[in-house]
Amino acid sequence: MKKSIDGRALVYCEGAFNTPNGKTAHGLVRFTERYDVVGIIDSRYAGKDAGQVLDGKANGIFVFTDLDGAVAQLKEMELLPQSLVIGLAPDGGRLPKEAKTTIARALEMGWNVDSGLHDFLTNDPNLVETAKANKVRIRDIRKTPDRDALHFFTGDIEQVDCLKLAVLGTDSAIGKRTTAWLIVHGFRESGLKSEMIGTGQTAWMQGAKYSMVMDSCINDFVSGEIEHAVVSAYKNEKPDVIVIEGQGSLMNPAYPGGFEILAAGRPDYVILQHAPKRVEYDGFPGYKLHSLQEQINAIEVISGKKVVAITVNHEGMTPEEIDPACKAITQETGLPAYDVLAHGASGLVETLKSYIKNA
Repeated sequence: MKKSIDGRALVYCEGAFNTPNGKTAHGLVRFTERYDVVGIIDSRYAGKDAGQVLDGKANGIFVFTDLDGAVAQLKEMELLPQSLVIGLAPDGGRLPKEAKTTIARALEMGWNVDSGLHDFLTNDPNLVETAKANKVRIRDIRKTPDRDALHFFTGDIEQVDCLKLAVLGTDSAIGKRTTAWLIVHGFRESGLKSEMIGTGQTAWMQGAKYSMVMDSCINDFVSGEIEHAVVSAYKNEKPDVIVIEGQGSLMNPAYPGGFEILAAGRPDYVILQHAPKRVEYDGFPGYKLHSLQEQINAIEVISGKKVVAITVNHEGMTPEEIDPACKAITQETGLPAYDVLAHGASGLVETLKSYIKNA
């Protein structure tokens, strides 16, 4: 068993695994240093391997019908978890009512519960009392810290003298965080020190040491929290590269993230994640996705920094369509294009190495 920060965890993702609303579970299935994930709950895929369902690559994390079924099998395997983690990421971050029953059962069994939704479990007196009675913990990852624990923008970001990259996207739920992690790991595998700056609850759940949760932070402090995470990573780790996870997209009507990342994180260059088959903004039928070139132009005008590569999300594509799609993007934009989830990040990392300061 791998060493993890918070031990074994079962991830609740009923009805959402392998959909955009399950992206927190997807991140935990692919990689996490915080938990040792021992299973997923989603009755639609019960009995299957989560990695096989998600990426076509088995990873030994199995999918269960419900909590009772998971407990019975994990007990036999001597893999009972310490935590239940909510792996749902629905629009608006609301918790389905039926999930409360599973959460209460987990607390009664003496498990901790972690949630990254906007429906705070610690606001439910019954769940809080159950947790207290069983001497376990509820963590609402999106709960805003007290104001006196938050940071205001200072300009200290200008002292950060390593390569800073931002992974932005043409839409929300398009794979920015996964790509950011793959780039970080790619740099590390090549012998360079690289740090991830998490800007959402899933990156924190995956163990990103330097994180803030952008969409639950008080607006006045968003820029300061981004800056503080980047500066802290630089001062404490002395990395060659810092990679900042993007949020939403500049033009998504509900999640126009990215402005503060460009302004406060002050990346040297931008990598842009794009899904060639996606035609409308995630969750908003009728809102046509702006073209790739329009989005590149918007980023470069706002930030004064160059988009240096496109990373491809292959949703809706066959494996045979990936390479032609990358070539078409390069022909359209003049930028190198990579599907790092399908083919690995080594090619992109080699391209990005040329931008490292003093290289």
